[in-house]
Amino acid sequence: MIEVEHLTRAFRTYKKQPGFWGGVRGLVRREFEEVVAANDISFTIAEGELVGFLGPNGAGKTTTLKMLAGLIFPTSGRARVGGYDPTERRNEYRRLFALVLGQKNQLWWDLPAHESFHLLRHIYALPKNQFQETLDELVTLLDVGSKLGVMVRELSLGERMKMELIAALLHRPRVLFLDEPTIGLDVVSQRAVRRFLADYNRRHKVTILLTSHYMADIKALCDRVIVIHKGRKIHDGAIDTLNAVESRQRIIRFRPAEGRWPATWQPSVGTIAPADDGAMLIHTPSASVVPVFQEILATGAVEDLTIQEVPLEDIIADLFSRS
Repeated sequence: MIEVEHLTRAFRTYKKQPGFWGGVRGLVRREFEEVVAANDISFTIAEGELVGFLGPNGAGKTTTLKMLAGLIFPTSGRARVGGYDPTERRNEYRRLFALVLGQKNQLWWDLPAHESFHLLRHIYALPKNQFQETLDELVTLLDVGSKLGVMVRELSLGERMKMELIAALLHRPRVLFLDEPTIGLDVVSQRAVRRFLADYNRRHKVTILLTSHYMADIKALCDRVIVIHKGRKIHDGAIDTLNAVESRQRIIRFRPAEGRWPATWQPSVGTIAPADDGAMLIHTPSASVVPVFQEILATGAVEDLTIQEVPLEDIIADLFSRS
């Protein structure tokens, strides 16, 4: 469904020197700086896949999504989405996809959401029966029926994001680009949006490319992740195959009996540190879990002992630092 080959986008920006005379010099001779937002990125996504697109701020995620949506042109490379070239901006292609930017609004601020929905119906020339059927399904899934007549500016952030998703899906796109759809939402709203996206993807086999800084979104929704850093792709595959030092680690968590543990004790492999709740945490390679377990039990009495995976946030951070 999505084919990206050596996609690159460079931005050329004017670099002004400080002060009045810096501005005067800029009139005569300008200095420019070139920033490569996306650098030789290639990947393919099959129809119906839900893929996480990860990277720190400035990595090039939003730039890549905008190129796939045809909003900006690549400096080099090519992309095909559903067989279309996004740079041609054909109307048939615009009906194929939807783009949701978590920090941008597509709904009219001073109108109730249902007014915007009806306007979008006419923009996309949707048959009335199809429009009503889709709207009813989305409103039910997102549980916002009582909010359709409320001015968009008076909705909460979570309610507004649900309305944005409805607006994006009214024309039944086959591809959905989501740029941080849960940013700023509370935990309950994040969970509701995640549940909706998982259910909608399962029902309609929509291809979804999702960017998010909330690892809970990625863990809950995506079996595959593409990670980019400084414009370059550094990983593409299943979450559990992330090639990072942290991904080969485990965390042993234990609570000493009566809260006492020898201050100078160290495991033979790994590092130990206290947790905020009085427990002790040991980071150790997966292959050393059993020997370290035995060392803990031989050293003193413990109330509980568990093994945890390293949080995905730490794995991604380690991948970035090594990259």
